[in-house]
Amino acid sequence: MNIILLGPPGAGKGTQARHLVETRGMVQLSTGDMLREAKNSGTEMGNRVAEVMAKGQLVTDEIVIGLIEEKLTTEKGAGFIFDGFPRTLAQADALAALLSKLGQSLHTVIEMRVDDDALVDRITARSTCSGCGEVYNDHTKPIPADGRCTNCGEQKEFTRRADDNEDSLRTRLMEYYKKTSPLIGYYYAKGDLRPVNGLADIKEVTASIEAVLG
Repeated sequence: MNIILLGPPGAGKGTQARHLVETRGMVQLSTGDMLREAKNSGTEMGNRVAEVMAKGQLVTDEIVIGLIEEKLTTEKGAGFIFDGFPRTLAQADALAALLSKLGQSLHTVIEMRVDDDALVDRITARSTCSGCGEVYNDHTKPIPADGRCTNCGEQKEFTRRADDNEDSLRTRLMEYYKKTSPLIGYYYAKGDLRPVNGLADIKEVTASIEAVLG
């Protein structure tokens, strides 16, 4: 089962991906994580990534697809979760071609729908455990009074991303709508799109996604 989690920054894609990894044994493919891993891997593809990033250039779609192909052919699991990819229609076409080449297919695309103002309010109140990445929110899931993460059980530092402020977030949202939102129509036309309410309680979102996947 291969799925795409689609939604704007802060919609909760990472949280839901971790749940699917833990409960279903799926493999999360996060573009950012793959690039950081490749940069330090010493492989031929990794050296290409390191060279491009050292020059301050954007990594090409060709390189990203190459990294994804490496993962699809070497990682073992109960399917793959594409998180942060594809971002454009060209990348969507490239992913479809790659899956076809490998004899695989896309099971579904889960669109995590949100309201912009509510999303801004949520993200500007967000903190993350520096140890395990568990996400907290000042309003809905405050950091425990004893400073001990409820997920990893450790007393860690809880940090906020520098760009988790209203101006930066609205800029990121605009970039998402310009480049990535066309994918909603693309996958709807293919009959692959399944929307869920991304602003519901985390457990409700999880249940909605589980209902989609069956």
